[in-house]
Amino acid sequence: MTSDLINKYDLRVPRYTSYPTAPHFNETVDGAVYKRWLSELDPKSELSLYFHIPFCDEMCWFCGCYTKIVKRYEPVKEYLGALLAEVDLVADALPTGKAGRMTAKHLHWGGGSPTMLKGEDWMAIMDKLRSRFDVAADAEIAVELDPRTATEDYIAELERAGVNRASIGVQSYEPKVQEAIHRIQPYETTKQVIGWLRAHNITRINMDLMYGLPLQDTGEIETMIDLTVELQPNRIALFGYAHVPWMKSHQKMIHEEDLPDANERWKQFTLAVERLKERGYVQVGFDHFAHPDDSMARAIDTGDLHRNFQGYTTDSAPAMLGFGASAIGYLPQGYVQNEQPLKAYSQAIYSGVLPIARGIGLNQTDKLRRAIIEDIMCNLTVDLALRAKEYGADMASLDADLQKLQPLTEDAICTVHGHIVTVTETGRPFVRLVASAFDEYLSSGMGRHSKAV
Repeated sequence: MTSDLINKYDLRVPRYTSYPTAPHFNETVDGAVYKRWLSELDPKSELSLYFHIPFCDEMCWFCGCYTKIVKRYEPVKEYLGALLAEVDLVADALPTGKAGRMTAKHLHWGGGSPTMLKGEDWMAIMDKLRSRFDVAADAEIAVELDPRTATEDYIAELERAGVNRASIGVQSYEPKVQEAIHRIQPYETTKQVIGWLRAHNITRINMDLMYGLPLQDTGEIETMIDLTVELQPNRIALFGYAHVPWMKSHQKMIHEEDLPDANERWKQFTLAVERLKERGYVQVGFDHFAHPDDSMARAIDTGDLHRNFQGYTTDSAPAMLGFGASAIGYLPQGYVQNEQPLKAYSQAIYSGVLPIARGIGLNQTDKLRRAIIEDIMCNLTVDLALRAKEYGADMASLDADLQKLQPLTEDAICTVHGHIVTVTETGRPFVRLVASAFDEYLSSGMGRHSKAV
């Protein structure tokens, strides 16, 4: 791809882990609305549960998550009490009431760093969840793990609690890059922790890598991919660093002159993609990779690939309930996000109120466009006529969106044949741009998104 084209599409667009995206949530959705939405769920449907642990023992400068730095365990323990109280509030609002339990098929712990929780807390957490939800025997229970602080005893506690998938943040193995992002994590540390996980029957391993970090170059990317493949993870996420210091003030510690330009980012990304594919990984969407035996790779062929706040997923649950400060959840009726300041979050819970700060309800047009965008993001193609019929819409309502695709078709990023839009293999890295043509909210939130590649 030419330098001119790379620079032409060096734009900020959403990652489309939801639609509408989080910048468009508003305060008309509150705890009372959420409570009603919960009560309206089909009691026979399955749930996904997400738990946010907003604590770390030091700040990584690249981080875009909501987290706080703590040096004592007391704030974490207090927060855990509030989190489990929120579980009770939510479970009480579900249609089965206190006497019954809805089924939970996916549980995911993110942060911050869930590794901030003490090992002995995990059994208490899972006991609480199993008392309020019917945690399926084959449920996926996933934890984001910081290798720098995990011990083998800690991992043994995770095994005892039923954890069966771990997500390991790596970012980079190069010492100078690690210093530039304030995250020192030697390769040997990561390798040791993955060995402990497998020894304790936590064999589903995800690894998160990044390109576009300060002082990264293609040589470092090549080494990073090779070392990662040696560890044989089931899934790999390859994220482009999003430099948004106006939103995350700690990113100001990163020297902007050390960041690669658009052309260098492109070289890093394409090198990483080709190297992963050469080593047998299947590309999923635009930034995930899976071993051919993994369920995510198989989901591409079966049409069971989805996208949520964790990125690409095989999770098909119609509702994901978010627990913890800043956590986002989705239901058939819309999206909700919890209070973000820890004090406001805890105060709401101990007042007996669901701690919702904002959200957005979905109308039929939103649902249509969400389905179109997910088709594009997951399957790289969409039959607009089929989706319009499904949601009772007139195809003419999408004519203006098709017109937006004209520059992308001219540049061979996608094709349009009648009512079928398909992202080309050349255009795969720009799939978010294709999806954005169907985003009615985009112009009012563009400044808050990451670059397209």
